Amino acid sequence: MTTLSADAMLAVVRITAIEPILVDVPLRAPVHSVHGIAAVQRSVLVRVATDGGLEGWGNVDPTPGYSPVSADDVHVTVGRLAPVLAGADAFNIHAALARMDPAAGGMSEATAAVEMALLDLKARALGLPVHSLLGGRVKDVVTLNAWIGTVAPAQAAREAMAWYERGFRTAKIKVAGATDAGIERVAAVREAVGERMALRVDFNESLTVDEAPAFIRRLEPYGLRLVEQPISRADIAGLARIRGAIGIPLMADESVSDAGALVEIIRRNAADLVKLKVMKQGGLLRTLALVACAGAAGLRVVVGHGFGLTLSTLAEAAVAAVSDTVIDGCEAVGPLKMAGDVVVDPVALEAGVIRVPDTPGLGASIDPDALKRYRVR
Repeated sequence: MTTLSADAMLAVVRITAIEPILVDVPLRAPVHSVHGIAAVQRSVLVRVATDGGLEGWGNVDPTPGYSPVSADDVHVTVGRLAPVLAGADAFNIHAALARMDPAAGGMSEATAAVEMALLDLKARALGLPVHSLLGGRVKDVVTLNAWIGTVAPAQAAREAMAWYERGFRTAKIKVAGATDAGIERVAAVREAVGERMALRVDFNESLTVDEAPAFIRRLEPYGLRLVEQPISRADIAGLARIRGAIGIPLMADESVSDAGALVEIIRRNAADLVKLKVMKQGGLLRTLALVACAGAAGLRVVVGHGFGLTLSTLAEAAVAAVSDTVIDGCEAVGPLKMAGDVVVDPVALEAGVIRVPDTPGLGASIDPDALKRYRVR
């Protein structure tokens, strides 16, 4: 690991290269979700290098159906950002974001990948963990949220018990549309785990605003902690209408596209919680700014994304660890679904927690052989 001397810290460290890399990493098993079945995760890695020999890595994992852009789109956009940042101060993250914004064309995923790499680089150079650059952690351990896909009720019940026995105490159940099958899936999970697990339901925009209130009320007997994004991400007024008609806390996810959308959600009282993702929000710093905004308005926050590799998972764990506004049950569980990774020691999530690392940077090192194996040529 390269760190800077005291004299070197006084000099400006210049960016000399930004390299986007596409990888296809297989999942352990096909995942059934509202958006279909996935067997491979296509992700984007970003390597940033400097004139002093320093290096940092970032990673984002767009999900087809959920993300408005593809990994290929992000790859192209990061390539467009490289000349914009050539020669820039690698340690001035705010200035780098200001340079990137006009060139990124609103693609938060691309700026997030580069910003993550810059933070990893800076923290490594200073010999600090990334969470220290974010102000310091308030949690040593980040608890995780399990997931149950759009599977048959009996299978959902078996999966829930398996998650519980591994150490998970919260779980999300996917429900696609206003169907009896969705109700039966939730009922089977609750019967299997009793009150030992906190349960959430995620609709991924699969309901209409007219059918959502009555259908969600049918879920009230099952003691849900929250229901997530029942309708289209664009209909914040509809979310407000649904929230006023149900007894279960409502969480907005896809609707929280940027800071302006969060302000609109707060203004309309359209949610009880919001879900934030480093990729969706454009980087760790901007995610934390939205965490603070949500907290000031009395909203709690869930952090995390369901698919992804170790680097992006550790980035979201760092965000979750530095704020009490972020509730238990972080959804950064991607590595559990993966049959491989691109780092030397993939993060261990099997017991339902992430132990926040104190190693410099994000806390993981790229494995050159794995990178070669999964790279898309």
